[in-house]
Amino acid sequence: MSSTRQGLLRDVKLPPGVFRRGINLWPPFLGAGVRVTRVAGDYREIDVTLKLGLLNRNYFGTQFGGSMFAMTDPFFALMMLRNLGPEYVVWDRAGAIRYLKPGRGDVYARFRLAAAAVARARAATTRGRKHEPTFTVAIVDGDGATIAEVDKTLYVRRRPETPKPARKPAPKAAPQAPAKSASRRPAQA
Repeated sequence: MSSTRQGLLRDVKLPPGVFRRGINLWPPFLGAGVRVTRVAGDYREIDVTLKLGLLNRNYFGTQFGGSMFAMTDPFFALMMLRNLGPEYVVWDRAGAIRYLKPGRGDVYARFRLAAAAVARARAATTRGRKHEPTFTVAIVDGDGATIAEVDKTLYVRRRPETPKPARKPAPKAAPQAPAKSASRRPAQA
């Protein structure tokens, strides 16, 4: 997909509460049991919960690993995009998960994006260069014990400035032919 066509909502300024309610209705999250519980006003903090339910248990009765990975999927990219603005392209470039112990109950992830990371991305993308930062988030259980760690690598680039099209002069009106004079013929007798 072209970087000029990045998503339908890229330029829409959604308040955090509207964003939270909307993403909770997104089918992949709704079906997996993923819930966004908090979005900070500056989009630099997002908290996510994955409840252990009948539909996201694995064969052993613990959290399905795919659901745990899915609960971390879009957030660092969305946070970075919201902080950089629509003049940037931001994508998830790569992701990796390390399972440390089984998730036997509800699990939680707290995403944090430091202001310094946003500043580094701005500085690194001057003159159209790309930047590929990696962020790590821990997935923890109800006791705060880390059960998995997820690394997300982003692709960040400033959009090229497109010159505004030259303004076309208004079309000139076509010259009109002089009006024909009505000639009167003398009446013939």
